[in-house]
Amino acid sequence: MEAQKENRPQGARHEAVVPAHTPGKQRCRLDGEENNGQHCTSSSSDYSDPVYKEIAVTNGYINRMSRNELRAKLAEFKLETRGVKDVLKKRLKNYYKKQKLMQKEPTNGDSYYDYICVIDFEATCEEDNQSEFTHEIIEFPIVLLNTHTLEIEDTFQQYVKPEINPQLSNFCINLTGITQDHVDKADAFPQVLQNVVDWMRQRELGTKYSYTILTDGSWDMSKFLNIQCRISQIKYPSFAKKWINIRKSYGNFYKLPRNQTKLTVMLEKLGMNYHGRPHSGLDDSKNIARIAIRMLQDGCELRVNERIHGGQLMSVSSSAPVEGAPAPQMPCFRN
Repeated sequence: MEAQKENRPQGARHEAVVPAHTPGKQRCRLDGEENNGQHCTSSSSDYSDPVYKEIAVTNGYINRMSRNELRAKLAEFKLETRGVKDVLKKRLKNYYKKQKLMQKEPTNGDSYYDYICVIDFEATCEEDNQSEFTHEIIEFPIVLLNTHTLEIEDTFQQYVKPEINPQLSNFCINLTGITQDHVDKADAFPQVLQNVVDWMRQRELGTKYSYTILTDGSWDMSKFLNIQCRISQIKYPSFAKKWINIRKSYGNFYKLPRNQTKLTVMLEKLGMNYHGRPHSGLDDSKNIARIAIRMLQDGCELRVNERIHGGQLMSVSSSAPVEGAPAPQMPCFRN
């Protein structure tokens, strides 16, 4: 729900760079804080190892490269060459660091999530969005990203019938493309959530396969889902209590300011165009998944960085262990 989200308070030879490619991930600071000047940490705490001096020297080479030199070097290693200069530098630095650290201590790929569920709700809205207006979820999309193949494996989409404001505003219809007929024929939220749980169970998420949720910002879970559960008088679902806020991850990984983490800007910085209809929940989710795929390709280990506790939004430290969400269950109704 991009429009609503934007109004929230909120001299050496370059041949020295890089050996052949092998897969691996780098842990990224995702809690919005610096770590002694570094945004990423390796699995080893022994920074006296000569490999870190070699990485630092190479980073100096990369910092002096022009955009064309960066693109040529990335192409040499069959890496993506699109993006602004800062993104290209980060991509090449991370590639080199990843190779050197994997030679020193190979990464255990089994510890990462098998799937990421990208969710971007659409909700009722008005043009001025007065503070007393209650947003109700009217589209529940999921894009299932396989972290092993780095492909979108499946999608889910259902519209939801709002209760408090059953008549959509013209602004909402024009913004989202969701019509009055769509929501009039839709199920109420508890049934849609049950359908979501069934869909996730059929794909064995949380049982056979580990997974987590990823969103474009904090509000999908901490506000929209939280409010909707209260409206529908059901408890907040346990599988959605932790998630990856990709805006926070993106800004920290590529060292870009918060004002450059809007969905369309993130795509632009990566040299990508938006595919589909803006403010369609499913299309937004697909484009967010494309950003996540590129970040994983660039070596960022996307990790849970936010959670909701007692109805309040909280950060999750990047030092917390990778832990998948629980098997989805339909929450109980409130007393």
